[in-house]
Amino acid sequence: MLDVSRQSFYKYLANKDRPWKYQTLADAMKEIVSEDECNDTYGRIRIYQALLLKQPEGVPIPSERTVYRIMEQIGLSLRPKRKPNGITKAGREAMKSDDLLKREFYSDAPLKKCITEMTEIKTSDGKLYVSAIFDCFDLSVPGLAMETSMKADLCVHTLKNALNAYPALGGAIVHSDRGTQYTSETYRKAIRDSHIHQSMGTHLEIFLQLLEQPNCWNSRRKTSI
Repeated sequence: MLDVSRQSFYKYLANKDRPWKYQTLADAMKEIVSEDECNDTYGRIRIYQALLLKQPEGVPIPSERTVYRIMEQIGLSLRPKRKPNGITKAGREAMKSDDLLKREFYSDAPLKKCITEMTEIKTSDGKLYVSAIFDCFDLSVPGLAMETSMKADLCVHTLKNALNAYPALGGAIVHSDRGTQYTSETYRKAIRDSHIHQSMGTHLEIFLQLLEQPNCWNSRRKTSI
């Protein structure tokens, strides 16, 4: 005999043919993931924010916890790996610049405040280092460069590419961490020659969290931390 109460049995019979109340929400989640091949890395926060951004017609958006539970049920739950530490290393003896942003990663106009950072990508042919400059106004990328080494020249190339595309970047604040690439005389000279104000700090991870949000490229936001 099955250890099931009569009440539970009849409840099962009454509900077994009833459509799942979260089916339309589950379908909307699957559609978000299928929109781009990179979207299969979305965790519950990105999925939840993508739902809030898209507002699928006729689909009520529940709490983030409920979204996570439904993702578990339909097999969309992502278990992210622990992020490695930043690849830039602070220069202990190098001269630092002041922190001009003070963790205020918001700008009311384009090309006034920018963040620069680099990351490492492993490929079948070895490591590739990508450096980018992000505009705090809308998180767009005015400058990008790639090299097989993470020397200061990579940061200089990023800066030059940004200035070639957006000459108005001259006079802006460009904020970075205190890595040796950014404290090097090579990079500092490029900054000075471009009439850019250099800023340094240790809180870039707060800004980088914004880049994980799915709507960060589509709307300006005020983020004061």
